[in-house]
Amino acid sequence: MSTSLRIQLLSCIMMAANGALSAQGAPPLAAGPMVGATEMREVRLWTQTTRPAVVDVVYWDSTSPGKRFHTNSVQTRAHTGHVALMVADSVQPGTTYLYDLRIDGVAVSRPYPTRFRTPTLWQFRTDPPPLRIAIGSCLYINDAQYDRPGVPYGSDYGILTSIAAARPDIMLWLGDNTYLREADWYTRTGVLHRYSHTRAVPELQPLLAAASNYATWDDHDFGPNDSDGSFRERLLTREIFELFWPSSRYGADGGGSVTSTFEWQDVQVFLTDNRWYRNAQGRRTGDARYLGRQQIEWLIDALRGSRAPFKFVVVGGQVINSSATFENYATYAEERAFLLQRLADEKIPGVIFLSGDKHWTELSVMPREGTYPLHDLTVSSLTAGTSNGWTTEDNRFRVDGTVLQAHNFGLLDVSGPRNDRVLTISIRDKDGAERWTRRIAASELR
Repeated sequence: MSTSLRIQLLSCIMMAANGALSAQGAPPLAAGPMVGATEMREVRLWTQTTRPAVVDVVYWDSTSPGKRFHTNSVQTRAHTGHVALMVADSVQPGTTYLYDLRIDGVAVSRPYPTRFRTPTLWQFRTDPPPLRIAIGSCLYINDAQYDRPGVPYGSDYGILTSIAAARPDIMLWLGDNTYLREADWYTRTGVLHRYSHTRAVPELQPLLAAASNYATWDDHDFGPNDSDGSFRERLLTREIFELFWPSSRYGADGGGSVTSTFEWQDVQVFLTDNRWYRNAQGRRTGDARYLGRQQIEWLIDALRGSRAPFKFVVVGGQVINSSATFENYATYAEERAFLLQRLADEKIPGVIFLSGDKHWTELSVMPREGTYPLHDLTVSSLTAGTSNGWTTEDNRFRVDGTVLQAHNFGLLDVSGPRNDRVLTISIRDKDGAERWTRRIAASELR
């Protein structure tokens, strides 16, 4: 069955299920359930209701359905957007679990799989299992009341169904995961509305329910376009970000950022924050900050301490692009040079940057004397309008044949024996068709 046919079939099933629920009296479910941060012994689960309600999740080992486990129960409240964050803490490593969401004690049936899988305890036992990570950025969901006049900016929501059909273990959201509008920026009501409106899109639900979702932000989910650390409501948007993206820990660098890191099999992901510490471009006094020295020092320590053959460093904007234009890291030349020099001096193997923001996809590769080249995989956009800005940016590190100016997502497949791991990058269009692929062995990044 083709991906496009699967998308149509899923849409019909969801419409039929929603019609049946309406006839029976639909439960007060706004969005979710969603799988969040996932560890060997705990899994975070998220959902949102339309009114105050008591929410919990019942889950079971897919091979032993007779034994059921329960998360904590959560009373949802208006002040926190009727969001519930729950923890499944009776899980074991390397196990697939099925689960049911319950609202006020009643199981809420979903017309798609609700499952999660914990990382495998492979250390000192076997080779690490294969891992599939889906990546994407720039998710714009139209909202006519608050959108600018003219042609809608968002489209092709079916790409979310295509991602779910690829069965990733992890969905990695690279930033601009929602687009705050002018009416949203300065109030709790506005920010909660925008996050809730995006999260409720029907095509998103199967992906949320069956992959472990992790995120960092960029300007549009942080605040206004091109916003920096001076944004007056950054404490508010950080609070709402944490409500909607249940990680195990934010502020890993010790500051107020959404910086975090996690490990899965033998891969480690470092989610940085390129907004919290940033100051205005062109500022005439003081240091020009993008990630900030505090976050960079944390990142260098964390990378140096990691044994992962592939260390994915997520940054909202492009790091390797040589063009000092727009919001590229090259516009903060001194700090960018400092970071790249520290990576070289510390001789840290396996570093690959992942970025979004640009509204086109491309791979940049920077040669370095005496060591391996640095890769920056930019994947954008999911549903927001695409851009031909790449035609005016002189990115001398751009790899020919990797630009894609269309709605797309990426798949990162890590496989092979422990001492010979290989990363396969596959860029897919909105229908799930492969547009280009690259293979990188861990041995090439040492």
